Amino acid sequence: MGLSERERAILDFEGSWWTVPGPKEAAIRARLGLSASRYREILAGLIDSPDAQSAAPLLIRRLRRERDRRRRARFEGRPAGGRKF
Repeated sequence: MGLSERERAILDFEGSWWTVPGPKEAAIRARLGLSASRYREILAGLIDSPDAQSAAPLLIRRLRRERDRRRRARFEGRPAGGRKF
C-alpha cells in the first residue's frame, strides 16, 4: 500500500527533530500541523508498519528498541531511563 505523504513527513521529522530549535511539541505543531498526542498515535502505528520499515529501517529499529525498553521498564517496575547496576 505504501506510506502517505503525511506518514513520510512524520518519519522524516522523527529522524531529525533534534536539529529544530525549541521544544519538540512546538516543532510538531508548526511543521506537521498535528498535536503532540496525535503525532505520537500515528508514529506508534508506523513503528509496526512494514512500509515504514522499508522506508526508514534504522529509524524504525531505533523506535522499536525504545518502545521495548519502556515496556520492559514498566513491567519490571523501574524507571525507563534508569540503569540496573
